[in-house]
Amino acid sequence: MSLGALAVAGALVLSGCVDSSAPGGEATEPTEEFTPVPYEEGTTMAALADAGEITIGTKYAQPLFGLEGPDGIPVGFDVEIGKIIAMHLGIDEESINWVNTVSANREPFIQSGEVDIVIATYTINDTRKEVISFAGPYYEAGQDILVAAGNPEGIDGPEWFADNPDATVCTVSGSTSLTNIQEYTTNVLEAADYADCLEPIRTGEAVAVTTDNVILAGLADQNAGEFEVVNNPFTAEPYGIGLPKDDTEFRMWLNDVLEASYEDGSWAAAWEATAGAVLDLPEPPAVDRY
Repeated sequence: MSLGALAVAGALVLSGCVDSSAPGGEATEPTEEFTPVPYEEGTTMAALADAGEITIGTKYAQPLFGLEGPDGIPVGFDVEIGKIIAMHLGIDEESINWVNTVSANREPFIQSGEVDIVIATYTINDTRKEVISFAGPYYEAGQDILVAAGNPEGIDGPEWFADNPDATVCTVSGSTSLTNIQEYTTNVLEAADYADCLEPIRTGEAVAVTTDNVILAGLADQNAGEFEVVNNPFTAEPYGIGLPKDDTEFRMWLNDVLEASYEDGSWAAAWEATAGAVLDLPEPPAVDRY
């Protein structure tokens, strides 16, 4: 289905257009109800729409992108992207089943059918595309380094670790960040979540944590005055939506939804209501139509 078809076939609502007069650029309420288009029988879209629910894997310990709220429901930019997808299927927020998904179990959860899609700061790369498919990207980050406030070690990039092999850097098991930093050092402390890397910096077990700059910005924001980002990204990390391998119709539909969200303002509203609290609104990336 083309972007034009999405735009015409639904009774379109700018669900979450940015209202510049709203405090913090928060999303406005929809002006009319969104009516999804009917989907061809046998497609994933039809199955999900008929079921009236969707299961989405996301992170629960990633400030700004996916963080467990006080009611147990995650909040963040990735979560808002999931809500936009559900809306286009005619599924309301209450019928989204959220599953806590860490870096190491994203592909297994998709392959086993435990989740329908994964939206979890999930970098698109060729190795992962051997076992799953990706829609998007819907955001492009860059790997950077978080250090103690004042940067006492004078860390200015990943090369510093090659010159200081006894220094330990922390990152998450199964992540692209781990693969990238191992090009510079093997002295890596692996954790389940990036938040778990903060205490090792406090205790001196590690001197830094490395992952995507937006994740690090969220951790620094949550722990004001304790940490800072080196602000020297050394990779490009396109975030995609993980889905079962070779479900081409579903992947192309998800790309259509992303492009529609760029056009109708809901993508920008999702950013401003979450990551926009710390980071400037970026340009949305072009989706990959491979």
